[in-house]
Amino acid sequence: MKKLFALSFTLFSLYATAQQPYISKVWVSDNKNGTFKNPVIYADYSDPDACRVGDDYYMIASSFDAIPGLPILHSKDLVNWTLIGHALKRQPPYDHFSQPRHGGGVWAPSIRYHNNEFYIYYPDPDFGIYVVKAKNINGPWSDPILVEGGKGLIDPCPLWDDDGKVYLVHAYAGSRAGIKSIIVVKTLDATGTRVTDGGVLVFDGHDQDPTLEGPKFYKRNGFYYIFAPAGGVATGWQLVLRSKNIYGPYERKVVMDQGSTKINGPHQGAWVDTKTGEHWFLHFQDVGAYGRIVHLQPMKWVNNWPVIGIDKDGDGKGEPVIEYKKPNVGKSYPLQTPQESDEFNGRTLALQWQWQANPKPYWAFPGNGYLRLFSGMVADTAKNLWFVPNVLMQKFPAEEFTTTVKLDFKPRLAGERTGLIIMGSDYAYVGLTKKEDGIYLSYVVCDKAEGGKPEQEKLIGKISGGTTYLRVQVGKGAKCNFMYSEDGKKFTSAGDTFTAVPGRWIGAKIGLFCTRTAVTNDAGFADIDWFRVE
Repeated sequence: MKKLFALSFTLFSLYATAQQPYISKVWVSDNKNGTFKNPVIYADYSDPDACRVGDDYYMIASSFDAIPGLPILHSKDLVNWTLIGHALKRQPPYDHFSQPRHGGGVWAPSIRYHNNEFYIYYPDPDFGIYVVKAKNINGPWSDPILVEGGKGLIDPCPLWDDDGKVYLVHAYAGSRAGIKSIIVVKTLDATGTRVTDGGVLVFDGHDQDPTLEGPKFYKRNGFYYIFAPAGGVATGWQLVLRSKNIYGPYERKVVMDQGSTKINGPHQGAWVDTKTGEHWFLHFQDVGAYGRIVHLQPMKWVNNWPVIGIDKDGDGKGEPVIEYKKPNVGKSYPLQTPQESDEFNGRTLALQWQWQANPKPYWAFPGNGYLRLFSGMVADTAKNLWFVPNVLMQKFPAEEFTTTVKLDFKPRLAGERTGLIIMGSDYAYVGLTKKEDGIYLSYVVCDKAEGGKPEQEKLIGKISGGTTYLRVQVGKGAKCNFMYSEDGKKFTSAGDTFTAVPGRWIGAKIGLFCTRTAVTNDAGFADIDWFRVE
């Protein structure tokens, strides 16, 4: 009987552990006293959009060329979020995205729930506007359907009107279309999968609202509303347009800007409500190497205009809050945050990991308590790791954090290499390389990687092989100090401080790679025992 009880207790403990929500050791927004602090997610979920379905909130974000793409986050209270999946397993055109396409791919998407189905519209500025659909938020998601092909079509958002007609609002990317700062409305067919007309220009922001983009479409109290950021990512403001006619003319009003706060460029996001009648707005803030982090603002309606944040002087324009009372969603929910650390105990890659391109199925095999990364052949055309697809990374999780990796490197041929990397348009890593006479440790920095500059390697020395521990400490200002250890206790500095910088429209990332330069019919590998963020 005692043995049976012990077995039952053990199974219950394992189940309870598996069910425990992940709580970050480096950033938690919930203050545990009925208030929260911004950002609600200190990670690069840029251009967020969200919707409420019953008691559940779902948020998506831009993912550019990272795969899996279109991350889906879930919350019950708008403060405690977790990553639950991706709507895009591979990115079309598939051959095109088999190589890194920094700055291309998924730009600002929108998510809506209509007629018991989820719709995500996303733009690829080089190919057009796509939609993916699913009956369940966990999928399966449809393959992307091209709603309208063309260059420079960006930031789409649908609206199902009261009369059954379906509309799509979008903006234009100057880099591809040669025109920007305008918003158009087009009609969609009944399925929401095909544009059926050439569109109507409903607002031109050139005079007062340069770089107008990212429109989100709503209807309330007989008014059509277009929420749209303007003024640039790092310096702009949140604009709202309204009209009684879907094609305008639209009145304009700035409803939030930086004001007296340190929250620069507060804009582009999603209006959501609660069952208790509150209104909230999710948006991003550009913080350089840390990416575009997610903030939550209170919102109220005054004379059929939204006011976002706190309006101190009563002029109808708010400014962001740093701390505030949590949304009243009718009950309390436990703390949770998007996952960062990984013990690699599952049989599939954890959701925070993304590749730099559409992956090959044999690049990585999680399971048995470790992640096996096979060395991928580096193409002759790849001047450095910026151009290599099989780099596995995740977002920075806070302003300050330490990441340590325990690994075993099992190379077959000279030139195979593995390491812990901080990647942006400059990058650095501490890594292991197989040479003819053994395995060597080195510290590598690549300045202006985006421009094809070569790596600068500092050889640290030969190691005994076996288990190695690699670490990077990230401090304020994205100052990164790399270290290494052969026993996991005593860590030695690998070299000078490296300052992380953003990638193309994204923050810096941290991750792993395993590559080779020799042509062979087999590959060595690195077994990653764990990846811990503290």
